[in-house]
Amino acid sequence: MQLHKAPESNNMKCLIEPSILVIFFLTQSLALMNTSDSHPLDGSVGTQIIHVDAFRGMVSIRDNNVFSEWDGILDYKNALLAAKLFSKMACVLAKMDQVVFPSLSDISKALSKQNSNHYPATHGLTYTVLPSRVKNLAQYGMPIKNLCRAVPTYFAQQQKEGTALAMDPNSCFEVQLLSFMGLSICGEITGL
Repeated sequence: MQLHKAPESNNMKCLIEPSILVIFFLTQSLALMNTSDSHPLDGSVGTQIIHVDAFRGMVSIRDNNVFSEWDGILDYKNALLAAKLFSKMACVLAKMDQVVFPSLSDISKALSKQNSNHYPATHGLTYTVLPSRVKNLAQYGMPIKNLCRAVPTYFAQQQKEGTALAMDPNSCFEVQLLSFMGLSICGEITGL
């Protein structure tokens, strides 16, 4: 019976050693998936705090610029952009064109290098706020529901590049995502 236990012990060793290696490498890779940093904004009074959760496919942004304070979520898994515009006391939800937006990888690299200037800036995008309010925020996930809680939420539609907007430029709210891109959210809603 003693002879039978020796091979069993060796089998356990063979299972434990690879398990330890997997845990070691998995722990390191999971640590790299969550990146968070604070960046001063060029030419303005404020900073952006950006948190990348690659595992969930989310980027959360807190921009405390005194002239255009906003919070946002980029949900890459569902291709959604949500922005809570504090000065307008409204939230805007839009489909995110993932071809135009910087990838999760680009944002993570920029945050880890403390410099997003070496990534080419994209053209600014313009979104037009649609008049109907979003009635059920829960269907877009808890992060978006929590972000837009207690303020009216509206859908916005991306305008095609080169199309003229018949809107008052004063009705637009400018949003900047690091140095990657600028967004204009325009429309006639209460406060916007």
